Amino acid sequence: MGLLAGVTVLWAFSFSLIGVYLAGQVDSYFSVLMRIGLATLVFLPFLRPSLLRGGQRLALMGLGAVQLGVMYIFFYQSFLLLSVPEVLLFTIFTPLYIALLDDALFGRFTPFYLLTASLAVLGAAVIRFQGLDSGFWTGFLVVQGANLCFALGQVGYRRLSANLPDSLPRHSVFAWFYLGALVVAVPAFALLGNAAGLPTSGVQWGVLLWLGLAASGLGYFLWNLGATRVDAGALAIMNNLLIPAGLLVNLVIWNRDADLLRLVVGGAIIVGSLALNEWWLKRRSLSPA
Repeated sequence: MGLLAGVTVLWAFSFSLIGVYLAGQVDSYFSVLMRIGLATLVFLPFLRPSLLRGGQRLALMGLGAVQLGVMYIFFYQSFLLLSVPEVLLFTIFTPLYIALLDDALFGRFTPFYLLTASLAVLGAAVIRFQGLDSGFWTGFLVVQGANLCFALGQVGYRRLSANLPDSLPRHSVFAWFYLGALVVAVPAFALLGNAAGLPTSGVQWGVLLWLGLAASGLGYFLWNLGATRVDAGALAIMNNLLIPAGLLVNLVIWNRDADLLRLVVGGAIIVGSLALNEWWLKRRSLSPA
């Protein structure tokens, strides 16, 4: 849980940085390529190919292609179709996808996870719902594509990691994850990118460096590692804890308007769903087999 909380703080800055310095100013496909390319460079020196079999390497690359490559393309495109509040609102369904996909991949059904994930969705909705403009359904579907990719990548990594030895140094194989994402990002920029939309200021280049090295490089490694150390319910809830964290950063640093009452109430619901999930886990562990 500590890893997920730490990455939540790290990623809380990303939403505002993208919205303030990149969205509508830097080509989205170039931003995706830069973030993934820099993240790859972080872990490539640690790569030890012999630690994984061929099928495992392909699986890890496939997870990177989906969770990072395809997800980023969906996510960045959504800002061209929706307002920022609408994008944030529509990301609240990710916990439900995680709860359902985790049960499907691990061959079980846990109704309680749906309850706690639904509470996390409710809390995020309280924070972000500000009414919707007409003609937003295409954007809604694009955001759901990003949500599904992110959820599938997290759950898929949990499933893959469960079949790997505990002694395996995860940082020595995680470059395969980013190489898989590059397989998506490189042709996407080559075919759809706009060379005229490259960064034009040192600030924009600096933001991309931070997002690539820290948010994408360090962040996704630690997040996926943390995902293997918690249950599906906690993972689902932590996905929506990013919303109040991101709003707090936006309010404190950029002084953007925020409804503090909604922030407090919605955040309390999300934290409450996490506490409920932890209580249920402890109660289940104490129950006789």
